[in-house]
Order: sequence, then structure tokens, then C-alpha cells
Amino acid sequence: MNAINRNEQNALARAVLEIDVNNHAGVMSHIVGLFSRRAYNVEGILCLPVGDGRHSRIWLLVNEDLRLAQMMKQVEKLEDVTAICRHNADHAVFQDLESFFRP
Repeated sequence: MNAINRNEQNALARAVLEIDVNNHAGVMSHIVGLFSRRAYNVEGILCLPVGDGRHSRIWLLVNEDLRLAQMMKQVEKLEDVTAICRHNADHAVFQDLESFFRP
């Protein structure tokens, strides 16, 4: 595999971050703001309340690069984050959603 193909493959590598948070106004802004300040692109966002609505689960589809582990550590330090988990890009949460956005 030549360098161009390797770079293209790395650019397409993605991961899904599953983040459990306290549910209140501004939490989503804090999460995505962290990514924005570090110029880390988020390809997809899905957020739903969990249980009685005091907590939410956020799924982020992100490009996977060398900074991802550090980003996860920084997200984990945010006050309203209760858990974070990394999944492969084939995680079911984003698989069927793409069909809703086809023309």
C-alpha cells in the first residue's frame, strides 16, 4: 500500500464515542465546544435522554487520529460527564441513520 492510500485510509478511520452526561442546558455545548476549541471535527451527533431524563447519552461519530485518546481524557474531566466509552465505527447507533439522509 503506498503512502497516498495509507493517508486516505487513515482519513476514513472513524470511531463512535458514547458519553453519559447529566442532562441540563449547556451540556452539549460544553462537550462539542471542547472538540471545537481543539479543531477536532465531529462527523455526527446523536443525543437522547436516558431513564427519567436527569441523564442523557451522547454519541459522537469522530475521525480517529492520534489525538483521540487525549480528547477522551479531556472529555472525561468535564464536570457533567459521568462515563465515556469508545466504539468502532460500525457501532449500530449510526448505521441506520444514514438512510434517513439520502436524497
